[in-house]
Amino acid sequence: MQINGVKIKSGYDGKIISVIGAARSGISAARFLTYMGAIVTLSDSASEEKLGAERVAEARAVSAKFIPKATVDEALPENTKFVVTSPGVPKTAEVLQEAVRRGIKVWSEIEFAFHFTMAPIVATTGTNGKTTTTILIAELLESAGLTATIAGNVSADEIKLTLVDAAWNSSADHLNDEEIIVAEISSFQLEWVHKFAPCVAILTNITPDHLNRHASFEEYVETKARIFAAQQDDCLAIVNDDNEAAKNIADGWKERGYQGKLLRFSRTKVYDKSVPAAFVENGVITVRLEAGGENVAILPVSELPQSLPGNHSVENVLAASAAALFMGAKPEAIARGIREFKGVAHRMEWVAEHNGVAFINNSMCTNTAAAVSSLSAMTRPTVVIAGGVDKESDFSDLTPVLHSHAKQVILLGRAADKMEQTFRAGGYDKIIRAESMQDAVTLARSLAVAGDAVLLSPACASFDMFADFEARGSAFRDAVRALISEGK
Repeated sequence: MQINGVKIKSGYDGKIISVIGAARSGISAARFLTYMGAIVTLSDSASEEKLGAERVAEARAVSAKFIPKATVDEALPENTKFVVTSPGVPKTAEVLQEAVRRGIKVWSEIEFAFHFTMAPIVATTGTNGKTTTTILIAELLESAGLTATIAGNVSADEIKLTLVDAAWNSSADHLNDEEIIVAEISSFQLEWVHKFAPCVAILTNITPDHLNRHASFEEYVETKARIFAAQQDDCLAIVNDDNEAAKNIADGWKERGYQGKLLRFSRTKVYDKSVPAAFVENGVITVRLEAGGENVAILPVSELPQSLPGNHSVENVLAASAAALFMGAKPEAIARGIREFKGVAHRMEWVAEHNGVAFINNSMCTNTAAAVSSLSAMTRPTVVIAGGVDKESDFSDLTPVLHSHAKQVILLGRAADKMEQTFRAGGYDKIIRAESMQDAVTLARSLAVAGDAVLLSPACASFDMFADFEARGSAFRDAVRALISEGK
């Protein structure tokens, strides 16, 4: 068969394949499989009404049998060869557990994509820093004259490409060695991987998150670790040595049977020559890819741009520099790419400065650890806007950094009661409530003076008031710009 005019071999002709979940990645997988000649059932447990007209139209545009509100038997037709599941479908879902009972292979959509892509994959997972590290790596590779495609779980305004779609393009085009898929990978996507083996795999950190989906923190950690499980000795594994859970994975590397070449990174340690590592030496970002190899100086930490603030940004730069160097980028190109990095939408995004007050959108901050990191990076007295949907989080870790960095906290959303109780129990009482994002921004502006900052750092998911974190960040931007236009 042919895709984009290029003849490729299909192993799916006439095979009955089930795609579970009519979200973005499920629709991509179904579309590709039908092009490859498979007989595809695309199903979702939600009704058409819940899915929404736009999503239903996308699903119906695919040449597959689309079944909303599907029963297990409808989703798993007789003689189903294998299942591709969307990351939004929990591992415990009845349809996936029934597939296992019937002996049907279950693949995540990234596993499926890996089986047919021709491009090398640089994959980043972790609780925080995934998106910034992913986009930074792509920009460092582009700075070096390489071609990078950003894909996976990444979502930053216009940047939205499933790994299936990126892999499809790489399979259909004539690749050269300089074309690379740079992917953000979530724990949900790693639940059903088997042979997924990125050329470079990065673990930024692991802190408690998504405990409303994963049975325990330990399960969450083990799911993240799956990104390394199928790597071979020609692959690079980059692990944060400053994060306890990530370090524990690295320390047990041989016991786990992992084959990838391990490179540790740390902003607090300097490693001897026996260890492949990325670290800060005499104030300079430094990478050593081989044990006993050359130390490669990238640039001084003091030259990191405003778009990469705080200690967490140093960690992201260390990981990204090591990945880019391994993929063939030269040190000077990496340094140039870092200096020119403009930042990522909804991640410490500088929206405006008005009457001496900076407004910063960090809507992607959806857990406590991210909120601690972002607020710790602030160099101005800060009015914080927080709240949303609790993900079974412990907000107590935020209290010390509120004492040291926040002149006021404005809470909104479903988690506001729990957050206020936690903060007051920790002795922090500069707390007020808001009914809407516009109300919160207006209150924040009234409390801030020249030299202060207003930071949207929710520490929660967005789904009580917004469609997603991007809609929340956009609402913050709009409210800020409305204030400025009114001259307030």
